[in-house]
Amino acid sequence: MPANTTASSGQQPATSGRKNGRKKGRRARLFVIVLALAIVVGVGYGAYWSISTVRSSFPQTKGSIKLDGLAGPVDVKRDGNGIPQIYASSDEDLFMAQGYVQAQDRFWEMDVRRHTTSGRLSEMFGKSQVKTDEFLRTLGWQRVAQEEYDSKLSSDTKKYLQAYAKGVNAYLAGKDAADISVEYAALGFTNDYAPQEWSPVDSVAWLKAMAWDLRGNMQDEIDRSLLTSRLGPSQIEDLYPEYPYDRNKPIVQEGAYDSVTKSYEPQGATGTQSGDGTTGDGLTGATDAAAGFQSQLAGLSDALDAIPSVFGPSGNGIGSNSWVVSGAHTITGKPLLANDPHLAPQLPSLWYQMGLHCRDVTDSCQYDVSGFTFSGMPGVIIGHNQDITWGMTNLGADVTDLYLEKFTGNGYQFDGKVLPFKTRKEVIKVAGGSSKTITVRETNNGPLLSDRDSELVKVGKKAGVTSVAPDRGDGYGVALRWTALDPGRSMDAVFEINRAKNWTEFRKAATHFEVPSQNLTYADVEGNIGYQAPGKIPTRAKGHDGSLPAPGWDAKYQWTGFIDQSELPYEYNPKRGYIVTANQAVVDKDKYPYTLTTDWGYGARSQRITDLIESKLKGGGKISTEDMRQMQTDNSSEIAELLTPKLLKIDVSDPHVREAQKLLEGWNYTQTSDSAAAAYFNAVWRNILKLAFGNKLPKELRVEGQCLSVEPADNTGPADEDRRVRECGERAADSAQPDGGDRWYEIVRKILNDENNDWWKAPATRTDPETKTRDQLFARAMEDARWELTAKLGKDIDTWSWGRLHRLTLKNQTLGTEGPGFLKYALNRGPWNLGGGEAAVDATGWNAAGGYQVIWVPSMRMVVNLADLDKSKWINLTGASGHAYNAHYTDQTDKWVNGELLDWSYTEKAVDGTTQDTLVLQP
Repeated sequence: MPANTTASSGQQPATSGRKNGRKKGRRARLFVIVLALAIVVGVGYGAYWSISTVRSSFPQTKGSIKLDGLAGPVDVKRDGNGIPQIYASSDEDLFMAQGYVQAQDRFWEMDVRRHTTSGRLSEMFGKSQVKTDEFLRTLGWQRVAQEEYDSKLSSDTKKYLQAYAKGVNAYLAGKDAADISVEYAALGFTNDYAPQEWSPVDSVAWLKAMAWDLRGNMQDEIDRSLLTSRLGPSQIEDLYPEYPYDRNKPIVQEGAYDSVTKSYEPQGATGTQSGDGTTGDGLTGATDAAAGFQSQLAGLSDALDAIPSVFGPSGNGIGSNSWVVSGAHTITGKPLLANDPHLAPQLPSLWYQMGLHCRDVTDSCQYDVSGFTFSGMPGVIIGHNQDITWGMTNLGADVTDLYLEKFTGNGYQFDGKVLPFKTRKEVIKVAGGSSKTITVRETNNGPLLSDRDSELVKVGKKAGVTSVAPDRGDGYGVALRWTALDPGRSMDAVFEINRAKNWTEFRKAATHFEVPSQNLTYADVEGNIGYQAPGKIPTRAKGHDGSLPAPGWDAKYQWTGFIDQSELPYEYNPKRGYIVTANQAVVDKDKYPYTLTTDWGYGARSQRITDLIESKLKGGGKISTEDMRQMQTDNSSEIAELLTPKLLKIDVSDPHVREAQKLLEGWNYTQTSDSAAAAYFNAVWRNILKLAFGNKLPKELRVEGQCLSVEPADNTGPADEDRRVRECGERAADSAQPDGGDRWYEIVRKILNDENNDWWKAPATRTDPETKTRDQLFARAMEDARWELTAKLGKDIDTWSWGRLHRLTLKNQTLGTEGPGFLKYALNRGPWNLGGGEAAVDATGWNAAGGYQVIWVPSMRMVVNLADLDKSKWINLTGASGHAYNAHYTDQTDKWVNGELLDWSYTEKAVDGTTQDTLVLQP
């Protein structure tokens, strides 16, 4: 692939190990860009030039354009929101036009994405991204994508990918960088950057980035190990409670799985202790492992944080809602399907709305599909065609394992032998600097992540292992086994789902959707509804459940295979008449022989959706499209309903705290933007978590820069004030713990009625006495919350509101992520005051350890009406355009904030009725 050589400042992933020198260099480059952008947007003497520059990058949406490579004319019809509907007479023309139109609106975004997936961010953004590129090159997303393209994908899929790339390159042809996007115009003041041509593999690699953010429980695997430095086995078990199957229903309740019998033996349980004091992964208990994992896996956590996150911070709150209701329970008599993926807020939105229509559906032109696409990839990811509709939520399958590796000379030990590393050289080109060459080493378990970070060199030096482990010498390395590093056919699945006509074809297509593993909801115009769990999900030997790093030298800890697609759970037309997926457990653990994961979401959202559906169906009620929309915006707080009665019983003497406590009287637990009660409760919840749990966690899990006076980790004697040390947190605020998600709901629920539980104990401070009971800790949290909100919102509680705390700022994901204020002003938008909250159906997520700001959102919302597809509804977080001063940059955001949905035209008659601009692409 041709290499770009550019120097600028760009996306700076949050890490806990940034150096002052790195920041100074970044600020210097940003300063240059600020000056350039000031000219671009018309500040000072550049006003005339700036207007022409900005407008020159806007897409042509009327008239006609000749494109070499088209077989026939293509119509691009845009509605009042700039959403395009494309009409063509062949598949190749359809996808070529898709590439052209997406590049018109979003090429800067596409260009940055491909530099991310290929580990080439340094070529755009300089030496600050070298560490990130090293990690990405070690993972090898682009290399695996190339293997998929060369040897796995069908000839039709390759043909579509080539057509798409041809369309993108037709848009780029003859254009200067400044004609493509205003960001390029800014870059032009500091270097001679010129975008290179698009390739089919650039599109395939994007699925690897999608898979990375939805990879499962790797962070939980790391966190459980880090916790051993301060907590014992029973305490860690408290923090990872069993999924509440009796209360929060799994997805599949009446379903099936083919070819599986009860003769299969369930795999081991999470982190259980065996008789010899070892965990199920062959690692010793907390005492031996404490010092080791504290320093070792912290480095890996930092490295993971450095990877640019496509979908946002990981955690139990991240996921999506999707549910489908059969026609027996709808006012139309046909199914309704809703979906709203919860992803990081980005500008432009990750999603791009689009319709792809063959004028006549034939063997040579097979598509009539509309929905949400990814810029840079052909096809529709979530949406509907003329026969079916589908939604997606993250299944959360455990498809990654970390392995300790014992090095010997130039190889590693496995099953009593020394095997050679598989190696490759990677050259990282750096804008404004010298290139850097790295060597990537792989074992039979995958690439060595420990080669990529100075902290990771220490991995395994003190890791607890059993007595049969090989001598550690200078330590063990850490390798990653991940299904996405095996070439697969997920790109085939996108097109197969887009043209599926019924349940049988849909399920067949799902067998190729290997990575990432998603919950697929389904409905069709014939009235059927269904659910399918696809994905390439590993099987492990009994006693190894993937919850902790495993010894790579022992063959019995290798993956034993993969669950056959025919054996994955599904459900079709259940008697209850609806299916809900919101990242909860897929199937009851006692009713399915395989372990899909040990780290589900805990079902707060899914059960709330189920309750809302059941309440609507009582007495023979029917559900409408509007009912589905209202369910999507439900902001009820489960943890508030659980804790508020306890909080109201506490005798509060301070009149100011009592004044705040009264806000909770009569509150219905809804989290509207204007609610003072929601603001106060969430502040109380945050302080309960901090006092009961957060201050007791190791520094690697606490927020970077937040410092405490603590007992040394190696102190095994009685508390000694003289031995306390100052210890500061090291994790990014949006991924620290306790994050307040529904795992923490379950943790607190289990100890709530144990008023003297040890977790309720908190040491005295200069201003607060020691707490020994639940109510003492709650009282202290209520007081702390009162004064926290006084500082943030003012003394007068009549002015308090949840939205003033809980705000959304949309940031351009490159030049707008950080830097001087003017740069942010030019490219970013907001803030907006939001309702909703953590683990609510309206999942405007926030991290309780880090603050109240919104860190993930329902990135789009849709409700598909199978009785009349033209009466379906949709909304995007931002708008169709990636151009900062285009009318469609954020034209959907206000409606999104208010919970509104746009009309979603599908048939040609309906599309013509809403079309405002038509562009004809001519051969």
